[in-house]
Amino acid sequence: MGQAETVKAGTGLPLYWRVCLINGVVFLLGTVALALSPATVSARVLVSEAIVLVFGLAIIVTLNSLLLRNSLAPLDKLIRMMEKVDLQHPGQRIPEHDNGAVGHLVKSFNEMLTRLETERRMSNAKALAAQEAERHRIAQELHDEIGQSFTAVLLGLKQVADRASADVLPEVQLVQEQTRAGLEEVRQVARRLRPGVLEDLGLHNALVALSNDFAPAGLRIRRTFTPGLPELDSDAELVVYRIAQEALTNVARHAQANSVELSLTRKGNDVVLSVKDNGRGLRGQPEGAGIGGMRERALIVGGDLELTSGPTGGTEVRLTLPTEGSR
Repeated sequence: MGQAETVKAGTGLPLYWRVCLINGVVFLLGTVALALSPATVSARVLVSEAIVLVFGLAIIVTLNSLLLRNSLAPLDKLIRMMEKVDLQHPGQRIPEHDNGAVGHLVKSFNEMLTRLETERRMSNAKALAAQEAERHRIAQELHDEIGQSFTAVLLGLKQVADRASADVLPEVQLVQEQTRAGLEEVRQVARRLRPGVLEDLGLHNALVALSNDFAPAGLRIRRTFTPGLPELDSDAELVVYRIAQEALTNVARHAQANSVELSLTRKGNDVVLSVKDNGRGLRGQPEGAGIGGMRERALIVGGDLELTSGPTGGTEVRLTLPTEGSR
């Protein structure tokens, strides 16, 4: 049996015994070569004999290192992957080429990543579903309880204003306006918590209403919607709406921008949401909880979220969603 066949025969052995086998084969070959060669060693080693010994040792070490490298190189790839793997960017895998112990380790690692990504996606989906249910409950309570309370106060203030004297009337009217403003704020919060327009009128109208809500913040929003987009399921539509909502909120709070481009377009069989502002840009700042939440939502529906910032400022949040035609 040749050297390569001997090593190949041991690929099913544990890693420790594979290393021992490789070393044993190399040393055996070196011993056989020395035994069959005419070279001899004197009591006092001559220079020529020392050169032969050094040359033979170099061949043995080189051959041994090459064989070990071929067997253990996947371990280096595995270590590098373990150091940089990020479950928010799924699909990272190590190529599987070996059927031995190292190959089995690589295969097990890839299978573990698949399980982790699946479990993470399922747990995030459950968490976000619970979050949406809680948003719905809070919005309902705001509308039914707080909203009705404000409405009752307004009706009472109207009766007071009808009977108030001229010197008290301005103060009553001021309280009326403050109460009416408070009621409108409650309604806006309820709409942001539960996008009823998304269920009633569809994604395009929901995005239009959402952008209109940010007009009082001084943002000039230009909308671009491509007609005839591939149909998205309810979960995907909700993800698009929530990511657009979070992106616009970040622009209004942090970007120091006055212009935003909101678009929902088609790229091949994918649907692409883009929110691009002319603000100060990311400036190397770490991602906060809001961006992390957007990434989690994108992963749930198999989407990809990218954040880019231009050299002179401005930030683009870009969500790419696959549809049935692209899967």
